[in-house]
Amino acid sequence: MTCSRFLSLLLICLIASLAIAKDAQPLGEDPAVEQRLTKLSEELRCLVCQNETLADSRADLAEDLRREIRQQIKAGKSDKEIIAFLTERYGDFVLYRPRVTPTTYLLWFGPFVLLLGGITILLRYIKQRRDLISEKPLSADERRRAEELLASASGKEPA
Repeated sequence: MTCSRFLSLLLICLIASLAIAKDAQPLGEDPAVEQRLTKLSEELRCLVCQNETLADSRADLAEDLRREIRQQIKAGKSDKEIIAFLTERYGDFVLYRPRVTPTTYLLWFGPFVLLLGGITILLRYIKQRRDLISEKPLSADERRRAEELLASASGKEPA
């Protein structure tokens, strides 16, 4: 009785794992096509994951885009044509490393501008504070008053 329950449980687990498992992606017939696909996939962003390249993503949309790229490679299109097609279809966001264009200047150069601005403000503040400090020697009355305060604080007579 126990053995039949174990076998039933094992059979259910096997059936469940088969239902959940995805089909394995077949390796490409042409290694040159697969090499170009890998290179292009590393330059493009997964539109679902957004922080992964197309090569690293396991999302269904990423698989569809890789399939589309593979078909375009087989159709004889160049890498530039494929990238142009994808950017026309999905915008510059599909590029993992965006181009330097007037619309992306802030993205590329903004952090450096903010850093330089912060350093400039800090240096001006330090210079202004330094200019406020004046080293003048104490007058005789100020020195006497300071000695009296120190003496009264320590409990001694002034000198």
